[in-house]
Amino acid sequence: MELDKQRTAGSEAVRRPEHGAGVERVREEEHGGEHGPGPAARFPLFMEELAGTLSVHAQYVLHGNFRDLHLVRIRDRDHPLELLEVLWNRLLPLGYQALLLCDQVRGVQVMQAEESVREAVLTLLETMTFPGTNASQIAHTVRQLRDITSGWEERRGAVRPDRTLPPLRVALVIDHASRLVGDVARLTPEERDFFLSCLQLAAEAKPVQAPPVPGGEARPALFNPVIWLADGERDLPTWMLTGSERIRTVAVPEPDADERHRMARVLRRRYVRAVPSARRTPEREAAEAVTAFARTATGMSLTAMRESLRLALARRIPFEAMPDAVRVYRLGVEKNPWSRDEVRQRIVDGEDPANPLSIPRRVLGQEAAVAMTLDILKRAALGLSGAQATSPGHRPRGVLFFAGPTGTGKTELAKAVASVLFDSDQAYLRFDMSEFSASHSADRLVGAPPGYVGYEAGGELTTAVRENPFRVILFDEIEKADKGVLDKFLQVLEDGRLTDGQGVTTYFSECVLIFTSNLGVQRTDPRTQEWQPLVFPDTPYPELQEKVLRNIKEHFERVVGRPELMNRLGGNVVVFGFISTEIAERIFDLQVGNIQRQLAEGHGISLELTEEAREVLLGHCTKDPWKGGRGVGMVLETHLVNPLARALFGAPHLPPGAVAVVSDVTQDASGRVEIEVGFAPGTAPGSEAP
Repeated sequence: MELDKQRTAGSEAVRRPEHGAGVERVREEEHGGEHGPGPAARFPLFMEELAGTLSVHAQYVLHGNFRDLHLVRIRDRDHPLELLEVLWNRLLPLGYQALLLCDQVRGVQVMQAEESVREAVLTLLETMTFPGTNASQIAHTVRQLRDITSGWEERRGAVRPDRTLPPLRVALVIDHASRLVGDVARLTPEERDFFLSCLQLAAEAKPVQAPPVPGGEARPALFNPVIWLADGERDLPTWMLTGSERIRTVAVPEPDADERHRMARVLRRRYVRAVPSARRTPEREAAEAVTAFARTATGMSLTAMRESLRLALARRIPFEAMPDAVRVYRLGVEKNPWSRDEVRQRIVDGEDPANPLSIPRRVLGQEAAVAMTLDILKRAALGLSGAQATSPGHRPRGVLFFAGPTGTGKTELAKAVASVLFDSDQAYLRFDMSEFSASHSADRLVGAPPGYVGYEAGGELTTAVRENPFRVILFDEIEKADKGVLDKFLQVLEDGRLTDGQGVTTYFSECVLIFTSNLGVQRTDPRTQEWQPLVFPDTPYPELQEKVLRNIKEHFERVVGRPELMNRLGGNVVVFGFISTEIAERIFDLQVGNIQRQLAEGHGISLELTEEAREVLLGHCTKDPWKGGRGVGMVLETHLVNPLARALFGAPHLPPGAVAVVSDVTQDASGRVEIEVGFAPGTAPGSEAP
């Protein structure tokens, strides 16, 4: 493709628009005509909407994805062009003779013009202060806009009194329209007057007759449009957009699956031109690589796809491995722990009961939950999450929903998953959803909108994931989160991404998300507000699992009104059972061992329990199965650690290696716990007994 020369008013220098490499005009031999794309050209729908209504609308507001590349199909071949390029090639066959661009920094400039009128356009243009900060500047700017929309009809009519020159058919694009005002809801008098003048200009504008096609019939009269480029349609005054039938808003959508696939084919051709050896790839494999590229690019702009190709060429990544280039482009990191064999090996080691750090050794009494979790981790390591979907997109690597009674190991299993997958506790990130119960809580996760307090700080969740995309993220007690927060989770589960308040997109495609909840175990009676159990410690696990799943589904469907959240979770709900008496005793022994180790390492004191004291403590720790393993630790703290600390403070001069023997545990009517503890000289570490 060739670039037409560009000249600014009063300057011979070439200036290019911010949108990219300049305004391209498709080669005449590709279109079969001297006026650009012929009838065989197929433009994006938003551009056809604009071009098809130029006879009735004088101004347009383009908002959305207009800064992206857009595909124009010419004779069964796609060409990715930027907005000004698409606009010029679409307007050229309609008889438009020039394309102008205006912004606050550069003023007005000629981006494209037919050679026969270029000098005339440059001569007619004046310096434009846009939009102006005082009444005289605004009046001058509005007069310039009126001249442009009329094709300088009055001025061209006065050039040759003996022969009236026809008005020029031009289009004006106003870039960065969203930045013309500080606050669209609080316009200054000058800003209000400017937009009111633009509204009046739209009402007073008249269609301009285009020069006839050489040797052909006359073209219809069309407006010289003013095209505002705004990030959102509400970035301009609402009363201006709704106050005239002459102003039309046009949304520029994100690329759909078909456009991404077409773009992938275009980029495949470019890759082959840059790497000729890629021509030897069998046609079937090349087609599969194109499809994989397009599927991996779900949610990306066409510009981002082009940049991913450039990254692949710079890093010498084969086109068949474009998903890797997309991942590097999105996440900004080259390492991928999921692709390494050590992740699989750590999962194998984490499953081995003989390994003291394995998941079954860390989470006791939850064989069914641990087995299901390991299956989901294996699926995540192989990249098969969502593989059954036609277009899985970039969903998280793994999603787990831990449900069941409190104190049964849900949080501990989440920590174990982080340790197994990424071999680091730093890869474990926890959010307590009880802190996100307010209606504005979602702003904490993704950042406050512009203009609100905390906007600059960004979101807690999105910032953390961008810093380290390879994480296990735990959302504890999900049932306490506000509905707005649940809506954010829906987006993450479906699309694998979130856009924060600053417009930055964060991808969760390498994360494992874990939700925990006590739903389905108990409920509060709506009439009496009393706590009622739904399952009991002696409930068989299959029955308990069925009841918990049913109650969770009912909660999201009827109470929260988010049945789609349960659909997104699918079969990833892992139900925990109550801690049995045998498991509670094992947890008791492990935690007593932790206390003994802490005393030995920190104070050189050995702790021993007589059989009678152990039985009393064990009875206190296991009498309430509703508190689970966490209850064991809580009782040990009140019935052993606290009274032991009092006894140690009363005997500050114990020799190294002393032995503290607990022989009895009693509790008075007020609930105060006392222990009978005796101290005996022992053997200091590293020395021999006498």
